[in-house]
Amino acid sequence: MKHQATGRRKVSCIALCALLLALGLPAEAQQAKKVPRIGYISTSGDPSIPGPQVEAFRQGLRDLGYIEGKNILVEYRYAEGKPDRFLSLVRELVQLKLDVLVLPALQSIREAKQATKTIPIVMVTTVDPVAAGVVDSLAHPGGNITGLTRLTRELSGKRLELLKEAVPRISRVGVLGVADNPGAAIGFKAYEAAALALKIQLQSLEVRGPNPDLEGAFQAAAKEQANALITINNALLYIYRKQIADLAIRKRLPSMSEGSAYVEAGGLMSYSANELESFRRAAVYVDKILKGAKPGELPVEQPTKFEFIINLKTAKQIGLTIPQSVLYRADKVIK
Repeated sequence: MKHQATGRRKVSCIALCALLLALGLPAEAQQAKKVPRIGYISTSGDPSIPGPQVEAFRQGLRDLGYIEGKNILVEYRYAEGKPDRFLSLVRELVQLKLDVLVLPALQSIREAKQATKTIPIVMVTTVDPVAAGVVDSLAHPGGNITGLTRLTRELSGKRLELLKEAVPRISRVGVLGVADNPGAAIGFKAYEAAALALKIQLQSLEVRGPNPDLEGAFQAAAKEQANALITINNALLYIYRKQIADLAIRKRLPSMSEGSAYVEAGGLMSYSANELESFRRAAVYVDKILKGAKPGELPVEQPTKFEFIINLKTAKQIGLTIPQSVLYRADKVIK
């Protein structure tokens, strides 16, 4: 009897272990499947120095409780300021069957729209995505794309106005952009409309990648007697923002840019939506989609606040005195 009881206990123990194993394996497999996989294509930066935009996105994820490598996986790809890489990077990520794709560049968004109709896409764009044909409307994007727009182009006129108020003597402004880039052509046209009203002449200063001749562009500006500079934000020029700022200081050219990063690098002024906040907010869209929201039903977010930043240190270096009336309007002054 004792041996029979011992035998029954052994059988029961084996059966229990088998049952736990049977129940445990699917649970573990199911848990593994729940770890979402995100794709992110950075326009600039590289794996060793991802850059402030990537860091802002990562901070946004952390704020929402996501820990990379534990409860979320992020596949980063870097275009390093080379737009011709977007197509291959998009195709590479689409093959991974991601849960969400995060894209900052208009060209990469368009490539992804052609490549997939099923993977949700969160964009962080500088243009009006409706006018660009990316979504149906801001309130009801439709399809698989949603996200944020910083309305960079819509602020072109305001930038010229602020530049004119800060430096009343300007009459000719060089506009630095990347040749063969659709964003540069759109940007120049936006500034043209505002320049006409302000009686300012514009000079197109085009450079080409991957190694832009910035020195040549500034020489062309000097030859035509441009007395101020505007930089159209672009993945390539973003990488060279410090060199652009240094050249403007050396040539004593007051500069206006489309993002705070240029001013922090030594540019004179910028007027834009908070760029890093936009990338932090992109994580909120990722979170909503992972929790079941459909991208086509998530309204595209527009900025409600714009930042006017002035670098007084740069103003002193180029011998410029910013009027107090302009300084009072600045949201941030770098001294």
